[in-house]
Amino acid sequence: MADKEDKAADEEKSLAQWNKEKGGFRASIFIFVLQAFDNMGFVANMVSMVLYFLYVMHFDISTSANTLTNFMGSTFLLSLKGGFISDTYLNRLTTALLFGSIEVLALVMITIQAYSSDLQPENCGKSSCLKGGPAVFFYVSLSLLALGTGGVRGSLPALGADQFDKNDPTESKALASFFNWLMLSSTLGAAIGVTGIVWVSTKKAWYWGFLISTVATIIGFVVLAIGKPFYRLQAPGESPILRIAQVISVAIKNRKLPIPENPEELYETSDKETSDEKIAHTNQIRFLDKAAILRNDSKPGSWKVCTVTQVEEVKILTRMLPILASTIIMNTCLAQLQTLSVQQGNTMDLKLGLVAVPAPSIPVIPLIFMCILIPIYEFFFIPLARKTTGHPSGITQLQRVGVGLVLSAISMAVAGLVEVKRRNQAIKDPTKPISLFWLSFQYGIFGIADMFTLVGLLEFFYKEAPAGMKSLSTSFTWLSLSFGYFLSAVFVDFINAITKKNTPSKQGWIHGFDLNSSNLNLFYWFLAILSCLNFLIYLYWSSWYKYRSEGPNLKPLKAMTESTQGSASKTKGSSPSVETEDAKVKEATL
Repeated sequence: MADKEDKAADEEKSLAQWNKEKGGFRASIFIFVLQAFDNMGFVANMVSMVLYFLYVMHFDISTSANTLTNFMGSTFLLSLKGGFISDTYLNRLTTALLFGSIEVLALVMITIQAYSSDLQPENCGKSSCLKGGPAVFFYVSLSLLALGTGGVRGSLPALGADQFDKNDPTESKALASFFNWLMLSSTLGAAIGVTGIVWVSTKKAWYWGFLISTVATIIGFVVLAIGKPFYRLQAPGESPILRIAQVISVAIKNRKLPIPENPEELYETSDKETSDEKIAHTNQIRFLDKAAILRNDSKPGSWKVCTVTQVEEVKILTRMLPILASTIIMNTCLAQLQTLSVQQGNTMDLKLGLVAVPAPSIPVIPLIFMCILIPIYEFFFIPLARKTTGHPSGITQLQRVGVGLVLSAISMAVAGLVEVKRRNQAIKDPTKPISLFWLSFQYGIFGIADMFTLVGLLEFFYKEAPAGMKSLSTSFTWLSLSFGYFLSAVFVDFINAITKKNTPSKQGWIHGFDLNSSNLNLFYWFLAILSCLNFLIYLYWSSWYKYRSEGPNLKPLKAMTESTQGSASKTKGSSPSVETEDAKVKEATL
């Protein structure tokens, strides 16, 4: 028996050493390459498709904008599917490659429709002229693209973060840097896409742009597959949805039971019974603690009692939800820059010096800013901030998100001012429109906002998530984007419906095909005011959120909890519970 235990221990040690030699930035480089190539086509399509819908599919302004935002919303919503599958059934690499093949198939279909005039509708002067076979082909290809792209985004960031051990002090710092470099690779790919691919699409032919996107995506996934020998691959585990359902079900069943005053009376397994990481008990959302009460007349079972760790997993996800909700408005603003601002640019002077720039290419300005700012942030700001705050990332993830929310509100206010200038000049002298460069102000400010918020959210959701829910939790970042895009479509329709009844012209703020007869500036300012109110709400929830202990701080926490456990029984072992203020090494929040 002892020989078997020794052999198992040796095998576990050998596996740990073998796994230690993998991962790190050597493995991440393959992920960075895919992110760059995939984003090259994705962002190019994201900023230019509204014109494809307008001029090739013959949708009107609001239908074009809503079609794109609904597509983007579906894409990011389906990232939850990729996150769930990679946590439960397949490892994250296999999940990314599976959904990547669906993405490539969809891009091939879109390329075919852009090439074949038989699959394109005639201009009928209505809000949408698409019907019959072309409509089926169009919506199937968009649906597959949303499914494939969303699935990849649900699994890829967690796959990259898995290459770093957050419990190792050195790798914990590298993990913080990983998300910055992931953002930089996305930005570099996007910069190429919104210049090269968009120019080809708008100046040569749409199908050539889609074809280049397809080829770039294929190259990216081939590179990802080549990197397999270098990856640390996490085996899928128990369904996170099932674990959440168990906690909620048992808590409701035990709703009439009193919560013990001493949290150590709550049910928890011993370290010998499970290798899962233990999470300390917290005093927030105490109703869920009822799920960890073991009735005197029952034995432990999945749907009879939950461990403190399992309850705390659900508490963590619950505490994340207000943070997620507080970033939705910002992503609604992002949707406007990718739809209405592109349509703005299409009515402006497209020449920057001697170069004629397609309107969808204007986001290259903030992308260039970000390509410069991300290395500066990584090499200069973070080391300086670390000396002051002692935080591995310089400032906390929630502080980064807060900076982004403020900048997004400023961006919308600036967008409204630029639209006033653009429309006044267009009405005064249509032959001399203002320069496209004016849009760079709103794009530039929002680009910096996105740099702070997106990276902050990815790092926050990954680090804070329980071990078996990393992909699902990271997908919350994309879920926020999804809700933002869907809300954008709702806002456009809602604002039009309200303003039609209250304006003298009986026309909505955003209507028809002529942007000069609309009041887009009022819509932008509405979003700016909404963003300010949203930021105040975010301040409350971010200050309420309690970070879980992680990285090097986990060891003293474990030692502290083990000293309180003593000799625990197997069926009702003491919880690794201590008061929040004592058990957790707090990080500063906003």
